Amino acid sequence: MNHRHSARLNRSWTEASTGASAVAHRDVGASMPPMNRGSMVARPWRGFIAGLLVGWIGLTDRLAGRTASQIAAASASAASPAPADVAVTAAWKRAAVRRRRALLALVALSVVGATAMLDQVLPTYSSDTLRSAQIGLFSVLFGWVSAGFYTAMMGFWVQWRGDPHALSSRSVVHHPIAAGARTALVMPICNEQVSTVFAGMRATVESLIAAGGSRLFDVYLLSDTNDPTIRTAELAAWAELRTSLPTVRIHYRWRQRRTQRKSGNVADFCRRWGKNYRYMVVLDADSVMTGDCLLTLVRLMEAHPDAGIIQTAPQASGLTTIHARAQQFAGRVTGRLFSAGMQFWQLGESHYWGHNAILRVEPFMKHCGLAPLRGHGGLSGHIMSHDFVEAALMRRAGYHVWLVHDLAGSYEQQPPNLLEELQRDRRWCQGNLQNARLIAEPGLHGVHRAMLLTGALAYLSAPLWLGYVLLGVALWLFGGHPSFSADAAVPIEMLALWAGTLVMLVMPRAMGVVTIILRKEQAQYGGTAALMRGALMEGLLSVLQAPLRMVAHTLFVIVALTGLKLDWKSPPREANDIGWADASNRFALVGAVMLAVAGAALVLEPATLLWLAPVGLPLLLAVPLAVLTSRAGLGERVRALGLLVTPEETRTPTVLREAAHHAYQNARNRSIKLDWREALDNPWLFDVVRSAMGARNTMWGHRGSARRQLVGRLRAAHDIDSLSTADRMRLLSEPQHLVRVRDQLMAHAGRGPAAWGGVC
Repeated sequence: MNHRHSARLNRSWTEASTGASAVAHRDVGASMPPMNRGSMVARPWRGFIAGLLVGWIGLTDRLAGRTASQIAAASASAASPAPADVAVTAAWKRAAVRRRRALLALVALSVVGATAMLDQVLPTYSSDTLRSAQIGLFSVLFGWVSAGFYTAMMGFWVQWRGDPHALSSRSVVHHPIAAGARTALVMPICNEQVSTVFAGMRATVESLIAAGGSRLFDVYLLSDTNDPTIRTAELAAWAELRTSLPTVRIHYRWRQRRTQRKSGNVADFCRRWGKNYRYMVVLDADSVMTGDCLLTLVRLMEAHPDAGIIQTAPQASGLTTIHARAQQFAGRVTGRLFSAGMQFWQLGESHYWGHNAILRVEPFMKHCGLAPLRGHGGLSGHIMSHDFVEAALMRRAGYHVWLVHDLAGSYEQQPPNLLEELQRDRRWCQGNLQNARLIAEPGLHGVHRAMLLTGALAYLSAPLWLGYVLLGVALWLFGGHPSFSADAAVPIEMLALWAGTLVMLVMPRAMGVVTIILRKEQAQYGGTAALMRGALMEGLLSVLQAPLRMVAHTLFVIVALTGLKLDWKSPPREANDIGWADASNRFALVGAVMLAVAGAALVLEPATLLWLAPVGLPLLLAVPLAVLTSRAGLGERVRALGLLVTPEETRTPTVLREAAHHAYQNARNRSIKLDWREALDNPWLFDVVRSAMGARNTMWGHRGSARRQLVGRLRAAHDIDSLSTADRMRLLSEPQHLVRVRDQLMAHAGRGPAAWGGVC
């Protein structure tokens, strides 16, 4: 046993007994309320082939004259939502059908016209296969680009003229909230930066109190943390938060069995306490929301009893690196056009992004349980991108899913650097490809089937773009036609196609700038000139980063489809700056391959370098680009020049200002940085950890046996630092473990190593 540690323990408890401890001593009690068990059963998935067969049977039933209601009754029944305004519902559904047909027609006409033009001007190659492949790839990619363009265009229209069928926050401003509309504010966390997470939660709760909503809300911090030091800091931060905000019920739950990641954590909450609440608002670890925003979400749910999920459009804020600033600026200028455009096409059959949204708890528990996907490999097992699937299941149950793009007060953080963004994208890529297996599931709405498909295409488009570039190189080198010689003139029609594609890619940014000017909001971005300069800078950075994302996403797709292993770890969340070594480990090989390809092209046909340049130059500059855009100091210089400024910086909302202040205070607060051993050393923290577990009898059975084994290992090693991570986590989760080890440590501090002899 470490005698220095024992002496410190003895001194700490002596000070506590004499009142000399400097730490505020207050019993915060159990961390969770009594359980009110409910069921959340996951229905097994049919599978792609079986789903197609069920769909075919449904089609033949319709052809045989059975009505849709008869078919629905014959299939698995779903409880209908509460009745709403039938006329209003019918109106937006008719509008949605017209709009979606218009979108499909616009995309189809654009693709057919562009493909026909390409087929007309494309020369005859020595290989018909290469020619057909180029036309096919162009058709798919042009359709993808045009769908995004038309979505942004309709978002521009909505921002300018409004949408009478959209769900608007302004429609419920003065609506009262019934006392029975109890709502849980749920934040799943896992090995997060404690100072930042609890600062955001505290600012959110304080704003909720100021808005008068504390009586309706209970707060739940749901931890899947597996690091004992972080978990100790979470307990200390929770206790201080609960003590400082006594008017709100703030709970903390740690799961011993970490199944299904975030979706499993939320489902575990629903099974234990979901029956206590009508609604729940799900947050991410970096989410911050105003009290007015939270209350408006509840009002919208109360006003629309057929709504199962209402999603806000969170604004990115809070980080200062060039990469993060560009993402925040893009979300404000261009992102809100896409949000409004998606709402225009989808209306009540919209997206759910997994956070900063309100859900109706009862139908969520009844219909949105997620079963694992059968099979082996990366596309099987527990569902990773759960949010799109939960939205599809909620709609299948008869409830509507809305995106409210005009509701202010919802915030999140973007990854601070490119490596962390790609680490996140790797998870999303695998999850979205996995979701594509559910496209044929019976009963899903067509819009949600399309969402599952487009979610997969968001990443499958990367290898398609890469294939298109490589195919262009192959045609230039081996096409066998004089059009690919260095002195050949490019047909005017080909130039028109390139120009049209470029316009579709650039116009959303231009429309975003015009929208801000039309709404007279340019002062919030530093003025008209600063807004335009910022848009140009963000556009240039996007062009430079696009090839890196294309290559990385291609690797992620290959890994997901083949089951290969790829070690792609980002720096810690709090470390914004990427080191040159980290960037080289990720991108140096890509740059070397690009350099070799450029060298080969230079030898075989120098003119191909013109085709490769838009992709090749950013790949060659990948390492310095990743490093420099991660520098917070450079980001501050960009801000000083008035570039990439967002409204959250020119006029910072109170909730964000308070979150930043609390984060700063927490970073200086010793209790947020506690080591796990202080659960034994610090009397206040010992009481917090012990009482947080509640009344539990672990003298006998499996837990009692585990306690005796743990103490036995500690007795044999004579050193608390020798405990494994699993033992440390067990010590923090079992009160009798903690008390017995504390007692033995104190006895050893007073009488020496012989005190360990009688431990049982």
